[in-house]
Amino acid sequence: MSAESDHAELVEDLLAGEHRALARTITKIENRAPGYRDLVSRLHQHTGHAEVVGITGSPGAGKSTLVDKMANYYRERGETVGVIAVDPSSPFTGGAVLGDRIRMASNVGDMDVFFRSMSARGTLGGLSTATTDAVKALDAFGKDKILIETVGAGQNEIDIVKSADTVAVLVPPGSGDDVQMLKAGILEIGDVFVVNKADLAGADRTVQELREMIHMQNDHTAGLATGHHGAGATDADHGRDDDDDEEGWEPRIVETVAKDGEGVEELVETLADHHAYLEASGLLEGKERMRYAEEIRNLLRDDVGGLLEEEIDRHGGMDDLVESVRRRETDPYSVADEILEPLEDCLED
Repeated sequence: MSAESDHAELVEDLLAGEHRALARTITKIENRAPGYRDLVSRLHQHTGHAEVVGITGSPGAGKSTLVDKMANYYRERGETVGVIAVDPSSPFTGGAVLGDRIRMASNVGDMDVFFRSMSARGTLGGLSTATTDAVKALDAFGKDKILIETVGAGQNEIDIVKSADTVAVLVPPGSGDDVQMLKAGILEIGDVFVVNKADLAGADRTVQELREMIHMQNDHTAGLATGHHGAGATDADHGRDDDDDEEGWEPRIVETVAKDGEGVEELVETLADHHAYLEASGLLEGKERMRYAEEIRNLLRDDVGGLLEEEIDRHGGMDDLVESVRRRETDPYSVADEILEPLEDCLED
């Protein structure tokens, strides 16, 4: 069987609801196996139906436990779920360091909850192109909800905005450092903030600090509004008309005790409210445009980077180029110009 016909059969099986085909497809995507791009291209026309939620937050905030309970809640409502847990990359294999841990205890054996642990592969923000493609596979398969759990929290985690419709940021109680960390950028991406382990001391204070910071963010005079939630955004950001008078979404705070399932129903309803807001305001289409624009840019960067690596090899390899720069026979700018010149000539032609 040719690779093309094998991919066609694999896609056909996936669309028919065969979980084994879904698993094989995501494995090919994660391993960047030959022909994986053809697979993703075939799946694209069948996507666009799932709701994608990103779950991020500092290590130890309880993300995995909460995702487990959320998946269980969705299943009780008769909805199917796909979970992608983006784990740190092994420095030796590039694989997911925590990939073998048991994370979906409440849903073991449930075929309608598909769980996959994937490696961040060193990508800033922890979200690799493979993760985006895996979301497409789950979407095409017909999963109603797709949950992306990311490595941790930090300035680079803002990448999750480009992959999820709604972003929930978990903050453990009584941790002033975590709330202060939000000022570095995470506050800007959260549509919903979850104070998990709300039964612990300090939860009330954390909720109050979050409320104050959200108020400051929405106060344009404070200089913190980013436009991510609608307010303060330009029309070009979301593809809206000039006469759109939407006030924007004010991030909400939900308290949960994930280990006991407390607050999960309220969280799920809040996430649904945000998705309804995105649809009603037209921002969902704007997010989709932003997502595909970023995906195209990333693919072009990767592909052009590969072409440049080949061109470097034709010039004797990086070691020779570096040595000539070190001996002051040339300089980095001149080397870059020389390598890019044939590519620029081809584009101009």
